[in-house]
Amino acid sequence: MPTTTVVHLLRHGEVHNPAGILYGRLPEYHLSERGHNMAEMSAKWFAGRDIAHLYSSPLERARETAEPVSAGFGLSVSLDDRLIEAGNRFQGKAFRTHSVADPRYWGRLYDPFTPSWGEPYGAIVRRMVAVIKEVRKQAWGREAVCVSHQLPIWMSRRAAEGKRLWHRPDRRQCNLASVTTLTFADEKIVSVGYSEPARGLYPHRRPHR
Repeated sequence: MPTTTVVHLLRHGEVHNPAGILYGRLPEYHLSERGHNMAEMSAKWFAGRDIAHLYSSPLERARETAEPVSAGFGLSVSLDDRLIEAGNRFQGKAFRTHSVADPRYWGRLYDPFTPSWGEPYGAIVRRMVAVIKEVRKQAWGREAVCVSHQLPIWMSRRAAEGKRLWHRPDRRQCNLASVTTLTFADEKIVSVGYSEPARGLYPHRRPHR
């Protein structure tokens, strides 16, 4: 019989970001009070599951999201740079959807398929697949949680489902503190699931990454 192993990709909770900056990989962006509550709700969602390992992006918002899971299961958090947010050339700017109409940004927006404004989708998938494979081996026959960011998780899901990597960013199904679940039979992905444990805390506005 094949061995079932489950890897959960947990997106971080809401970040305190009153200026609306596209913070990307910048340091010192922490969870808001609501974001901490989201992290607590996600940790409770995992209660009763056979979580054996916990990994996180090194960025503060991801580590803070991992803390309630760590406390609930008595697990240490292993930091892995491959779970980090995607690189983005608009990092540090107050970039909005309407910013695409600003001529100052056109030089970075010529190729949405790669994309031209940030880390290539293919590169994101390669690093995420590499860490997921290692996590699967470590958690063999049990479950593990990896705390990461919206785009890396979304790219992992699209790759797992055999879909093209380019997409409309406003149609990503990877909300704050959501859980994307990859279930393996031995080394083969047999299902992809999605849950939103913190749905009741979502703000009405669309959150920044």
